[in-house]
Amino acid sequence: MANKRDLKKDINYVLGDIIEAVYVWEYANTDKDTKESSAIVDEAIDTFDELIAKVNAKPVDSAKAHFKAIKNELESKGNELIEKINKLS
Repeated sequence: MANKRDLKKDINYVLGDIIEAVYVWEYANTDKDTKESSAIVDEAIDTFDELIAKVNAKPVDSAKAHFKAIKNELESKGNELIEKINKLS
């Protein structure tokens, strides 16, 4: 099992890269409205906050299952956000 620090780093890197991708899109499309892209950034920040809170939760029954569920949630939320970035027009 990966330790808690590594899981926090993974969350930070994945969601940070998604936010960076949104900013790159905004920079490349200065003539487009940024309302949708700003919503993606906000959603990524909310996801970060939620996942870090889950990682820091103290009373868990099975740490291994708890962290595996968080990792799976990170993957699914990350894929959702990437799909939203790809749909920006």
